[in-house]
Amino acid sequence: MTQQAATKRKGFRLFNYVSEIVNELKKVVWLTRREAAYLTLLVVIVTIIAGVVLGALDFSFTQLVNKIFAGG
Repeated sequence: MTQQAATKRKGFRLFNYVSEIVNELKKVVWLTRREAAYLTLLVVIVTIIAGVVLGALDFSFTQLVNKIFAGG
């Protein structure tokens, strides 16, 4: 295969790859702006709650370990 043919084939593969990506993106069911905002808010709220719970557990276990090993 000549250099020119190899380059042409590479270009075709790249075009084919991009074409397949575009076709797949057309099949995607995208969220509405409202759904995206709702789900983002939900993730933020769950993250904050998880952070508070884990922080409280960490603080509690730290205090417990300090009382056990530091005597006080």
